[in-house]
Amino acid sequence: MVCTSLPERATAVEKQVLTVLGATGSIGLSTLDVVARHPERYTIFALTAFRQVDKLAELCRQFLPRCAVVCGPEQAKLLAEKLSDLPRIEILHGPQALEQVAAASEVTTVMAAIVGAEGLGSSLAAARAGKRVLLANKEALVMAGEVFMSALRAAGAVLLPIDSEHNALFQSLPAGFEYGLKHCGVRKLILTASGGPFRTAPLESLAMVTPAQACAHPNWSMGRKISVDSASMMNKGLEVIEASWIFGVSAERIEVVIHPESVIHSMVQYEDGAVLAELGNPDMRTPIAHALAYPQRLESGVANLDLAAIARLSFEAPDLERFPCLQLAYEALKAGGSAPATLNAANEEAVAAFLDGRLRFDRIASIVERTLTRMPAQALQSLEDVLATDRQARALASEALILEQKAA
Repeated sequence: MVCTSLPERATAVEKQVLTVLGATGSIGLSTLDVVARHPERYTIFALTAFRQVDKLAELCRQFLPRCAVVCGPEQAKLLAEKLSDLPRIEILHGPQALEQVAAASEVTTVMAAIVGAEGLGSSLAAARAGKRVLLANKEALVMAGEVFMSALRAAGAVLLPIDSEHNALFQSLPAGFEYGLKHCGVRKLILTASGGPFRTAPLESLAMVTPAQACAHPNWSMGRKISVDSASMMNKGLEVIEASWIFGVSAERIEVVIHPESVIHSMVQYEDGAVLAELGNPDMRTPIAHALAYPQRLESGVANLDLAAIARLSFEAPDLERFPCLQLAYEALKAGGSAPATLNAANEEAVAAFLDGRLRFDRIASIVERTLTRMPAQALQSLEDVLATDRQARALASEALILEQKAA
């Protein structure tokens, strides 16, 4: 059962105070684009980045946040120099600073858009502080679903999904769905996937895929890691796990369908045979604007969808021989416990190795499968358990990568 405290329909617009975690990434920049269109509705408390100091400095000059956070003291010193004429901006660094600006009392809303396991701590801090959490960091639920959802319940926090698929499901479900989808007559959730750049490529060609090719998504503009995940369909597998936690459904009631046009972002099938879908141009500003304004609507800068120009919407079942990562994600969800966290950690290590030229694209799934085999699922009771699983899985994945390189 999903356990988010959904806001009542507002009668007046209250100004939101935002922390944007991962401000220099694609989601962060899209968020700030929407915010800039509505200065009367939003003000920025904190912006964070990892090492993109120049870009963060530009954003700080535009939005004048109270705080800016970077990864370490060297980056903090450089940012302070670049913003020396703006002493009102406090420069912080490190994981604790991320958690601090996510949980700050002045903040009403947190855009959690740090990619990968690095974003878990700050996303969880926002949940524990009872914030309105706009969740783009799917790993928070993949790695620590029970811990994260328990924190949301305990603090009365609001969870609004940012992934286009989960946001589409959210929009296609009726009010009251948080009390259980069966209560609402839902038969299953249908996540759409573009199929990425290799949907029709010969299977034998996947051994020669380059990072540049894997990152060239046909429809969406995304970061390198998530682009590789999309190409392998691991990203869709992680979204299946995320959907299970957000909407409280089992793996058997979540279907993935390849939809190359990326116009239908996801669908809900009801017991009476009806299927409701959310459509739109492939632009992340749509789900971001929806979550920022919910339960109201606002202009996002996204062009209107021209169905006549699109002319065709096509669908196909995913080929699990081509996309074994999707099958591994389903298996991890069914195993439960620590298995999704193991899956995520092993995939992050494998993708990093691929991007560094140390692993073939078509061997990513093998590294993940080996790691899952060596780490049987166990119960996770706390964040410490999650982090311990993450460390162990990364160590085992690294060992698998060494063996892979020796065999190559």
